[in-house]
Amino acid sequence: MTDPRYLAVKLLDKTFSSGSYSNIQLSAGLDSSDLEDRGKRLCSAIYYGVIQRRISLDYVIGRLSKRPIEKMDSVIVNILRTGIYQLAYMESVPDNAAVNESVGLAKRFGKTSASGMVNAVLRNFIRQEKKIYSGDVHNVKALSIVYSCPEELVKSLTNDYGEEFTFHFLAHSVEKPAVSLRRNQLKCTAQELEKAMGKVKILSIGNEELPERAFVLEGGDVTATKAFREGLFHVQGISSQYCCKALAPTENDLVLDICAAPGGKTFTMAEMMNGKGQIYAFDLHEKRVELIRRGAERLGLTNIRAAAGDASKFDPDLPEFTKILCDVPCSGYGVIAKKPEIKYKKLSDFSRLPEIQYNIAQNALKYLAVGGEMVYSTCTLRKAENEEVAERLLREHPEIEPVELPEMMLRKFGSMATLSPMYGFDDGFFVAKFRRVK
Repeated sequence: MTDPRYLAVKLLDKTFSSGSYSNIQLSAGLDSSDLEDRGKRLCSAIYYGVIQRRISLDYVIGRLSKRPIEKMDSVIVNILRTGIYQLAYMESVPDNAAVNESVGLAKRFGKTSASGMVNAVLRNFIRQEKKIYSGDVHNVKALSIVYSCPEELVKSLTNDYGEEFTFHFLAHSVEKPAVSLRRNQLKCTAQELEKAMGKVKILSIGNEELPERAFVLEGGDVTATKAFREGLFHVQGISSQYCCKALAPTENDLVLDICAAPGGKTFTMAEMMNGKGQIYAFDLHEKRVELIRRGAERLGLTNIRAAAGDASKFDPDLPEFTKILCDVPCSGYGVIAKKPEIKYKKLSDFSRLPEIQYNIAQNALKYLAVGGEMVYSTCTLRKAENEEVAERLLREHPEIEPVELPEMMLRKFGSMATLSPMYGFDDGFFVAKFRRVK
């Protein structure tokens, strides 16, 4: 049977060398293995944990190893990362097991000559009371080490939102993210959903604004449940649900979701519309559009019309819409708790995004009927992609005006909102709302 630690190291080596998405890499690795549920959970915890804490782990390796990390064999580096991660962050794993298994992995990968070094580094870490960092944490370098976030991203967050915001966000980014659901109220009540989840325990704690929200407490893969197959819910973060709430579509609206795949917000809006009216859901690639179609079919939503389309180019054959969701492609820094590999990308990789985002939003406005409303949103925390784009739209398009957002989490935001863990949300999101007045 496959060793979950061996598979974790193998997948990490592949992920860090190829830059591929962690969820795709892990899913493929687990599907091709013969691991049982317990082994899959251990492999997943180590794999995601190492990606999430890579800077912290590498700092420890650099401190305890005589050989620079960049001169080490990549497999040995990942064995050390997994060993230190288990020692520092997995209380359920005994110290001896973490050390012995790591030494065994070095031998199993054919790196026997490095097994002594692996043993020495891990045991030194234990002797040093498994401390990642000692000293003042109120500076960029320390925050980078403690919360495993590149220094340039720490600086960017601090410059845009201040120290307190950055501290809260980074602390949340290395916690285990909660799995949030949206109940399909067209198919079931909260009680019926809880019953249909089987071994997966959920907590339905809807409020006046989001009566359909629920959180997974324990029990495994929610997509393997009968409730999922029957379309009683879809997985969606709370911030993302609030984004749909801000647009507030009704069954009397004709809605455009201009960058829709994989479809979570489309589904929520279709349910908010009681399965009536119509939503045009577009995405650039047909393969991703198919995800929307399959999701809509599973949820029993017949008011969604999904098709491939370029969000930056005007299509004269489309009608005018009364509501538009413009959830543009972004750097994704607001969801690094769920997709940790994103934070290791350089800010320069996203330098062209604000112009792309503006062009998409500007094009979306062409479809908006007079009196109609549009929400511009991202799942990132960068003012260059958020406030600056929204303010440019208002400045260069006198035909629109800002619209007050609904009260969210007992906090008024005006016409633009930055949603974050500091304010009780799960992900970092930006939402701005506009109305066409002429």
